[in-house]
Amino acid sequence: MSSALYDAQGPRAKRRNILYTGVFLVALAALVWWVYKSLDEKGQLDWEKWKPFFSGTEAWTTYILPGLKNTLIAAGLSMLIALPLGAVFGIARLSDHAWIRVPASMVVEFFRAIPVLILMIFGLALFAKYTGVNSDDRPLYAVITGLVLYNASVLAEIVRAGILALPKGQTEAAHAIGLRKTQTMTSILLPQAVTVMLPAIVSQLVVIVKDTALGGAILTFSELLASVSSMSSYYGANTIASFTIVALIYVALNFTLTTFAGWLESRLRRGKKSTGTVLTPNDAAIAGAGGTGAGGTL
Repeated sequence: MSSALYDAQGPRAKRRNILYTGVFLVALAALVWWVYKSLDEKGQLDWEKWKPFFSGTEAWTTYILPGLKNTLIAAGLSMLIALPLGAVFGIARLSDHAWIRVPASMVVEFFRAIPVLILMIFGLALFAKYTGVNSDDRPLYAVITGLVLYNASVLAEIVRAGILALPKGQTEAAHAIGLRKTQTMTSILLPQAVTVMLPAIVSQLVVIVKDTALGGAILTFSELLASVSSMSSYYGANTIASFTIVALIYVALNFTLTTFAGWLESRLRRGKKSTGTVLTPNDAAIAGAGGTGAGGTL
């Protein structure tokens, strides 16, 4: 059956696709078997390598849970600070006043262009030279600083793109009934834009959780991924087992976050506060500063 998007496959194309699928499955099975045999020959699949995680609590209480706690602290504080800060700068970039819009744009573009790892390293140096923060707490402060500066600038673009994605008539209708610009933003635009921005915001929050690992790799921050090295050494080089358990924990964390966001989005949509538009993470990067959406009149 043909459509406007594609033509129906003929018998030869169907046979070719079946052949390609069969070849791919055989190659995938061979790759899986090769990985399995390689790990088995090196003893990485022996029960002794996995036993610490399934019998007893020493590995969890000594290595995994303390690292997970630090990861959650760094990610949670970064989210708590970056979300409102990003919203403020995103709205400021839509201002009619150049003395607000231009500095906000400069700050956002500057920190969005710098890799988050460099921001963490600079943060560590600044805390060491100009503050009285002790050496044990500096990695945590530096990780939070880098995550907040970078992700707040990205979230600012998400907020700006989400507001610009709303129909221009929303702003015009608000002005027609006598609402001021601030009232239009807080009462009309932002409540509707929340569900538009939510998928992109959640994607960025997931990035925050994962980027805490940069602090462990470079700044000796004792987060979840950093626990693998010491744990693997203590339990006899069970590197694959340690990385697998830590990876599953990251998957569980991010899956929980996205599941909650999905529930929240459906609840907000049932409350009829959305225009039905969904903003993807890439939309923030392509939204023009001179857009003609709802935010263009602020």
